Amino acid sequence: MAQQIFPTKGNLIACKKNLSLAKLGFDLLDRKRNVLMREMMKLIDEAAAMQTEIGDTFTRAYEALQRANIALGIDRQLESPVTEEKGFSVTGHSIMGVDLPRGHLDSPPPHPYYGFWGTSSQLDYAYLCFDRVKRLSAELAGIENSVYRLATAIKRTQRRANMLENVVIPRLDGNIRFISSTLEEHEREEFTRMKVIKRQKAQP
Repeated sequence: MAQQIFPTKGNLIACKKNLSLAKLGFDLLDRKRNVLMREMMKLIDEAAAMQTEIGDTFTRAYEALQRANIALGIDRQLESPVTEEKGFSVTGHSIMGVDLPRGHLDSPPPHPYYGFWGTSSQLDYAYLCFDRVKRLSAELAGIENSVYRLATAIKRTQRRANMLENVVIPRLDGNIRFISSTLEEHEREEFTRMKVIKRQKAQP
């Protein structure tokens, strides 16, 4: 249903201009939604591959740790405590106005915090695997956060595009049809009136 609007040529021009802007806005929102969708699907695939790698690395680490426990004994105490991890940092970039964070673990290369006397290569391998899991988990956290932000932005963009497509554009179309038909009717009435006046003046 057309919005009640005064049928003037000025309003007709304004409605046509607003309709053009609404269609342009919808086209831009549709492109933005497609770009965000492609980026989200890429990150989802990347996160799935990283989760698989984390799971496989965990499996190898626990197997190596189990073999080390069998060889060294599970009650063996490590000679040095593990230091607190302080190298986590977050960087990011923007895609279509959406900030996407990426997590990084900027810590030095792994080195064992235990003595080599009485240990084995299986313990070293387990340590390296767990360090790899730690670094992958930091990256995965940033990717999953980016996916969440993209999903939120896509939902918001979809809502705005639907508002333009289903409400604003049809309403402006209706207003343009209403004003155009009203102005045409007025022009026909004015044309008829002028013909009548001309005929009356032509009579003696």
